[in-house]
Amino acid sequence: MRPDEFLPALTLLPADLRDRAAALRRYTRSARCAGCVQIGDAVGYALTAARYDEPAAAGHLLDTAERLAAAHRCHPATIAPGNTRGGRGLVARWARPAAPPVAATDASWKGSCGGIGYVVSDGRYGLRGRGVGRLDPTGPSQVLVNELRAVEYLLTAYDDEPPTGLTVLLDSLGALRYLHRWQAGDTEVMPAGYRLRQRRWADRPTLVRLAERVAARPDLTFTHVKAHSGHALNEAADALSHMARRRREESFDVNPRAHSLVDAFLSTWHATVHI
Repeated sequence: MRPDEFLPALTLLPADLRDRAAALRRYTRSARCAGCVQIGDAVGYALTAARYDEPAAAGHLLDTAERLAAAHRCHPATIAPGNTRGGRGLVARWARPAAPPVAATDASWKGSCGGIGYVVSDGRYGLRGRGVGRLDPTGPSQVLVNELRAVEYLLTAYDDEPPTGLTVLLDSLGALRYLHRWQAGDTEVMPAGYRLRQRRWADRPTLVRLAERVAARPDLTFTHVKAHSGHALNEAADALSHMARRRREESFDVNPRAHSLVDAFLSTWHATVHI
């Protein structure tokens, strides 16, 4: 659950439940282990109950989440392959303290379906598919907008903020130009045709949130990497975005495939450590 989803939902809870839910926030975006996911699900259901004006049900669900959290001990190394939450996952053996992490993002679009993906040298990854609906706000720049959505998806992968000094690799020069302009403070500029109307499930459009986040983080580095050049992180992000797009039209278990793919590419990355 992204911050722009969690925080507005939190305000719907009665005051006595709000602080309890806020204390469990980290579980709503955790992919560390099955226990974390179970706790996060209970918190998410509590917020859904609040949205439907059911404070008693929300209270019972928070009771469950707190009971599970009190008994829970997270062991990242025991994560099962394919353990994901909301399209996000973690390959635990690469989740170790190191230099500032390096990430890659990518997008894939074909016909009326698209996919985005990211992978980080610390083992985190994510993939998400998207279709075109009647109210789709993307406009004519589908690939460009989804390249930027992939960056936003990456930057919301952390419980609070992305780590200082994170480097993000993109193979889209068009997306890089927007990121650099936003980082320089020109946050009003948006891809042609991208509609800024009110969203149903968020307070602001994705790219508006991304522009503001990037402008506030001058320590982040956005740089170009040549597509299909054998760069391990770029190839992993590309494969994840294609997998997410294909999953919109085909039936297959995406979780273990994504986990194994990321593990293989990160093994190559950590063996060579190049950008």
